[in-house]
Amino acid sequence: MICIIVGMIRKKPSDFLLLITNGTRSETVVPNIRRDMKYMGSKNRIAKYILPIMLKDRKPDQWWVEPFVGGGNMIDKVSGVRTGGDLNEPLVEALKLIRDIPETLPDLVTEDDYNLAKKLDNLGLKGYIGFAMSFGGKWFGGYRRDVAGTKGCMENMKTQSRRSKQNAIKQSVNLQGVILQHASYSDMKIPPNSIIYCDPPYRETTKYNIAFDHYSFYEWCLEKHKEGHTVFVSEYSMPPAFECIWEKEINSSLTKDTGSKKGVERLFRVKEVRSNV
Repeated sequence: MICIIVGMIRKKPSDFLLLITNGTRSETVVPNIRRDMKYMGSKNRIAKYILPIMLKDRKPDQWWVEPFVGGGNMIDKVSGVRTGGDLNEPLVEALKLIRDIPETLPDLVTEDDYNLAKKLDNLGLKGYIGFAMSFGGKWFGGYRRDVAGTKGCMENMKTQSRRSKQNAIKQSVNLQGVILQHASYSDMKIPPNSIIYCDPPYRETTKYNIAFDHYSFYEWCLEKHKEGHTVFVSEYSMPPAFECIWEKEINSSLTKDTGSKKGVERLFRVKEVRSNV
């Protein structure tokens, strides 16, 4: 049976405002890349390339903000004051669980446990199993396995469970102090003059469970830029109001059906403010 987590630690509501006014000095050093929670579309492999670009002009006490925090595979490599948000509540609760009490995660998640987890009321555990134990980190996209033909194999289940928990414990250290918000990008609480890094659902790629209005997102980015924030976006392509400042061909495998494929990952920033994108 799946062990239900109880007594999860929570930050007080006042912590966010306290950190905005009394944040510690920011650093721009990028730690060594680690394996973290598996998540579809993770930027773990390109963090070492794009983080130095985005952090090179970061000011002391300037906030790092991720409205699409995903598996936390970028924000856990940034120090200083940080906040990340996501519309997926089980995902956010899973990150809180990893940040606060990763040692309580189950040592073994069987394939039966995995299927039962879809109906769990405990959102943190449900989110952890739904992403970390899934093929390619896709939300309940099938139990993860490294070798074909291991369906129902207990040794594979032990291996995958051990790896997931070990990764969570390692990642926990680097999530300390991160303020996590369950919110859409447009509803996030963002401190003034922040660095905002966005990794939204890509257009014309693997579909997520919710519809995403890319044009409203573009307008929001331009509005944040006008407010004084520095805005970066990971995407394959963006409208003319954004300029590409980095690109690299990367092998990606978003689903077990499509397999591995190549794509050119790009990093954009707002170039100019327009009313039309």
